[in-house]
Amino acid sequence: MTQLPAKAQGQRPRLSPRARVWLAIFLAGFLGYLLALGIGAAVRPPLVVGQDAAVQGAQARATLQTSPGTFLDIQPVNGQDDTLLVFYSGGLVRPQAYEWLGTALAGRGVRTVIPAFPLDLAVTGIGRADALIKQFGTGKRVILAGHSLGGAMAAQYARDHRAQLAGLILMGAYPAGNVSLRDSAGTSLPVLSLLAEHDGVADAAEVRDGLTRLPTSARLTVIGGAVHAFFGRYGPQQGDGVPTVTRAQAETQIVAEIGAFLDGIREQ
Repeated sequence: MTQLPAKAQGQRPRLSPRARVWLAIFLAGFLGYLLALGIGAAVRPPLVVGQDAAVQGAQARATLQTSPGTFLDIQPVNGQDDTLLVFYSGGLVRPQAYEWLGTALAGRGVRTVIPAFPLDLAVTGIGRADALIKQFGTGKRVILAGHSLGGAMAAQYARDHRAQLAGLILMGAYPAGNVSLRDSAGTSLPVLSLLAEHDGVADAAEVRDGLTRLPTSARLTVIGGAVHAFFGRYGPQQGDGVPTVTRAQAETQIVAEIGAFLDGIREQ
């Protein structure tokens, strides 16, 4: 009987020494890349207060607190505030990136608390607002806000705790498909949805579609010329759009829109 060649018998052809070297280099590089991603997610930068939160004319005092849990606490220097803003940061973004917003709002009678989450992912602690509201929200209007992934988690929290809240602010965010805050039992939670005009991370169509899962009174406002990363001070973000305004111009509009939203709630 004729003996079939090794290849015909189903044996895999051996790689040449040169091919094995290149394969080893590729695998080593790929594993190194995965390791770097894992370390970057697990080992977060230090939480630093006041490093990049300057706002012209602001009168605020920011401190890092450790109970309940770790959070940034930003208060008006005169100690007079009638509103508590609990802010959920975007995915993998440190709380300090949003300190500027709390600093800017302090002059409007707002105390802002920004909790830190494990791995900087709000999905790991959706209920973090509970203890903060319990400790600081008594006798105040409580507003929940969030950016990107933090906004989606804020919307999920608001769905189950709307009685505790006076309003919800979403920045480049929308409720998940299985989360609805549509009006119920004659109540409607005031909601402000902010969309950056050139946002390349949060899809504009999905943000607008998210309005169908928000109260009918929810208002969508486009921040002209801005991008996704302009809601926080954490630098450029991969996949984001190209801004046509300065960060300072975008932040001025963001603060103005939030201020008007809060004023409307106070008048109700």
